[in-house]
Amino acid sequence: MLRVIAIDGPAASGKSSTAGLVAQQLGWAHLDSGALYRALTLAAIDNLAEDVRRKGEEWPATQLIDLAERLPVRLVLIGDKFKPEVAGADVEQAIRGERVTRHVSVLAAIPEVRTWVNTQQRRAVEGRRGQEGFGGVVVDGRDIGTVVFPDAPLKIFLTATAHERARRRLFQRGQEVDLELVKQESEALAARDAADSNRRIAPLKAAEDAVMLDTTTLSLEQQVTHVVELARQRFTR
Repeated sequence: MLRVIAIDGPAASGKSSTAGLVAQQLGWAHLDSGALYRALTLAAIDNLAEDVRRKGEEWPATQLIDLAERLPVRLVLIGDKFKPEVAGADVEQAIRGERVTRHVSVLAAIPEVRTWVNTQQRRAVEGRRGQEGFGGVVVDGRDIGTVVFPDAPLKIFLTATAHERARRRLFQRGQEVDLELVKQESEALAARDAADSNRRIAPLKAAEDAVMLDTTTLSLEQQVTHVVELARQRFTR
């Protein structure tokens, strides 16, 4: 059996936090699919951005993939987490900055980039199957259960209201959670939801056999407990 738990959902729905804690409780590895998109974006900014700006062109798919293979950009299992590396350097912190966030959605919409990232994720997981002590992988993203691992035995789709997701995001940033900021952030999230759900390539949607979990009124601990219970039922049959 493919020992993968796929956790999908819109931005700020708590996918990565939930996936990381679920993996921890199960003794499995955690793979954040967004980290690889961000790592490739960081590599592109550092190596291709000047040419793109000078020529006034869009990001060139062929050059992006060539760069990713040449540096390389890859996922490396360190402890219980797959971490992104660029040219052998750990970029876990660098990829979270605003300069990467500004561009990652554009690169992630390029079909060739999505194909490359999906292939790397599958290779990372497949390469560990059967290894002693490797129980399985919890993978989070936006198309894990529908595109990357459609055969995953357990698929979860997290949801929450845009208002609640905005409140959580502001809290995580350490910003004051006032009504006006929550309104602005929730509008931005709603716009991103619409873009993600209506894109031509791998739109954000729940897999047909996904377990829907609305976390609006749930604590992080409650949603993690729920997923862990589902996992233990599914993988001990």
